[in-house]
Amino acid sequence: MSKELVSALDDLEREKGIKKDVVIEALEAALVSAYKRNYDQAQNVSVVFDEAKGNMNVYAVKKVVSDVSDPRLEVSLDDALKINRGYELGDEIKFQVTPKNFGRIAAQTAKQVIMQRVREAERATVYNKYSKYQDELVTAEVERQDNRFVYLTLDGVEAVMAAKDQMPNEHYRPQDKLKVYVTNVDDAAKGPQVFVSRTAPGMLKRLFEQEVPEVYDGTVEIVSVAREAGDRSKVAVRSNQPNIDPVGTTVGPRGQRVQDILNELDGENIDIVQWNDDPAEFIANALNPADVIDVIFKDGQDKACTIVVPDDQLSLAIGKRGQNARLAARLTGYRIDIKSESEMNDSEEEAPEATE
Repeated sequence: MSKELVSALDDLEREKGIKKDVVIEALEAALVSAYKRNYDQAQNVSVVFDEAKGNMNVYAVKKVVSDVSDPRLEVSLDDALKINRGYELGDEIKFQVTPKNFGRIAAQTAKQVIMQRVREAERATVYNKYSKYQDELVTAEVERQDNRFVYLTLDGVEAVMAAKDQMPNEHYRPQDKLKVYVTNVDDAAKGPQVFVSRTAPGMLKRLFEQEVPEVYDGTVEIVSVAREAGDRSKVAVRSNQPNIDPVGTTVGPRGQRVQDILNELDGENIDIVQWNDDPAEFIANALNPADVIDVIFKDGQDKACTIVVPDDQLSLAIGKRGQNARLAARLTGYRIDIKSESEMNDSEEEAPEATE
């Protein structure tokens, strides 16, 4: 058992990177519990691993006192001095109490501790590897699907995509290769779990970074993204160089750059709008393709405004089932109330005149 254990500890450190002293410390602690449990002992004991021989020795630890009240925990000063004249009150003395059959228990415990450490090391390896990919875009292969998740393989590790992270217009089949966005790497009790998404707004940002060099190097910045995955999204961009058109650069020649992203997202419509540090300008841009006559900020209401649009563009500004207005609100962070020009004029006429 001794040679096998020492060899196993050396292999663990060399192949798995698990430090030998860490395993020995865990093993000694586990053997203390095993000794007390198997031999019904309540005394203060310690287990020491002899690395040279590979043996496990159990010691009862007793405190030197003048009057012994519990012989399991204490030894008298007179008895201590018989062992060594240097002992004083308060010192601790170790007495070897290793049972004859303790080697069998030690072997079983060592196996359990080593297996546990291997599992923990493998979990840590997976977690450390994939936690670096959080909020990044990776390619994964579909493995299977059930009512809760699509299961994908990511470099030999299983990732899961929940229903809310699946595109409503996509069907996933085994061996399909997908670009997915890593939303979370959870170091769960059963092992690291990688969660991925096809619907997260962050995925859109990463796709633009892949397709548009100016976005990747920071010349053009994606300020915010509002997305209803599989249907329509809005992306606000700004340029960090005055001679660069952020919208034109992001769309690309003949729309090729954004078209590649549309193809990846199975035809999801994307509105690219120019960010502006003037909230009124930004909100007007966000309601594209509708024209905006005026943006009126509401007194006493934080981040709330009324948008005035031409009568013939009210439905365009609101969008199908309110989608255009909803996405514009998410993109800008403002609560938006849209009114036609005639509605606005009527409301102004109905307002009571101020009296002196």
